[in-house]
Amino acid sequence: MSVLVVMEQRDGKLSRMSFEALAAGQQIAGILDVQAQAAVIGYSDNAKIAGVERVFALDDPLLTEYTPDGYTAAIEQLIQAQQPQAVVFPHTYQVRDYAPKLAARLGKVLISDVVAVKAEEASPVFVRQLFQGKLNADVKAASEQQFVSIQAGAFRVSEAPAARAPVERFPVKLDASQIRSKPEAPFREAQRSIDLGAAEVIVSVGRGIKEKDNLPIVEALADVLGAELAASRPICDNGWLPMERQVGSSGQTVSPKVYFAIGISGAIQHLVGMKGSKTVVAINKDENAPIFEAADYGVVGDLFEVVPALVDEIKKVKA
Repeated sequence: MSVLVVMEQRDGKLSRMSFEALAAGQQIAGILDVQAQAAVIGYSDNAKIAGVERVFALDDPLLTEYTPDGYTAAIEQLIQAQQPQAVVFPHTYQVRDYAPKLAARLGKVLISDVVAVKAEEASPVFVRQLFQGKLNADVKAASEQQFVSIQAGAFRVSEAPAARAPVERFPVKLDASQIRSKPEAPFREAQRSIDLGAAEVIVSVGRGIKEKDNLPIVEALADVLGAELAASRPICDNGWLPMERQVGSSGQTVSPKVYFAIGISGAIQHLVGMKGSKTVVAINKDENAPIFEAADYGVVGDLFEVVPALVDEIKKVKA
């Protein structure tokens, strides 16, 4: 038995969300006391995937371009052959298109958008957020074979070095008559010049900055830290920073090593976007601000005094 993680690639590169799904799959495998395996459609022998027993490469001319019928049929054949206890997907646009179809074909329930996994009597319990993160729900699969998709930023990608797993080509048998739709260009999100999801340090500013002319105060902190500048929704709605710098349920989901929340009260919509941060540092003059509940380090004080002092101290250390 095993846990199978279906990883997504585009132009020969595996997505970050795929490695986050892999981290979740490894955790589930630990709970079930089985091995983790990975599968990639249309991937070559150069698969750089570690932390799994082996990697299945599903190749067929009909899989060159994405179609829900082709992907469903290919992964179904692998599942039937391997009989994994759990199948884990990244919660991407592509997965949302074909995974429900695959689960229904196999008579399973897809537990989507999972943000955490807990152990209960040697079985995994999956945590999903409801009402834009206001509530958490614990979900346990009724069937022995479990299908889950993992929300972006919910699991941290392991940085520990590990040996690459061997790649094994899995023979897929497809017929053109199975493909009922014409392949189209893959869905692409709006192009962003700033990818906050890849940033290791983020300085994020909220309405506590009061006005656009005060932004240089937090920009100075971002500069001295070599960090990306981000913001909560009100800042971007006002046009003080571009929308591509917004963190939250309607913006980008981030998982940096350090996240500075400056003048951010901590609305649930913003917390949803930053929940994957390893360390959160909050600066707010309201000691009752919800952001402090999510913070590892909190400074209760006026950001107009605290941030410049922090910048000065960092400069002294760097000098």
